[in-house]
Amino acid sequence: MKQENRKKPTEVWYGVTPPTPIGQIWTAVSDEGLVAVRIRGTEEEFVAMVNGLTRLEPSYAPERISVTAVLQQLIEYTAGTRREFQIPICWQILTPFQEAALRQVHAIPYGQTRTYGQIAQILGKPGASRAVGRANATNPMPIIIPCHRVLDSRGQLHGYGAGLETKAWLLRLEGSWLL
Repeated sequence: MKQENRKKPTEVWYGVTPPTPIGQIWTAVSDEGLVAVRIRGTEEEFVAMVNGLTRLEPSYAPERISVTAVLQQLIEYTAGTRREFQIPICWQILTPFQEAALRQVHAIPYGQTRTYGQIAQILGKPGASRAVGRANATNPMPIIIPCHRVLDSRGQLHGYGAGLETKAWLLRLEGSWLL
């Protein structure tokens, strides 16, 4: 596992997209990278989420370059004009297992899917499908870390924080899911 900067965030800024086809998307960044993404929800819920992840009170700063860059890339992605994100991630807010599992999820290419079991196999822990599922369920950066690309053992939709309809919409956007 890559051990780049392990410094914990000391300050966090956030912003929100205008309405997208899946609703507004909240995002928070620190100098260490992306901290959180939330599809829909209230500002209060998002601030509480960020506080729980970082133990910091985020500042609303949609004009900050790092916040603006993430918001713009999310707008482009939901409009179907972006396939890859150029966003550094603050991996150090995750547990070691979450980080290992979510790095594998982050590596799933646009338009492709994997199962929880396949991710567990890649990690060298073939019996850890449920643990991979839990890491996915607690992914604080959906879309950027594309947990929507992970399916159950039958290749079916299973769980998504923003709802299965949103997961299906994201997969259809990428051309990897036909319903």
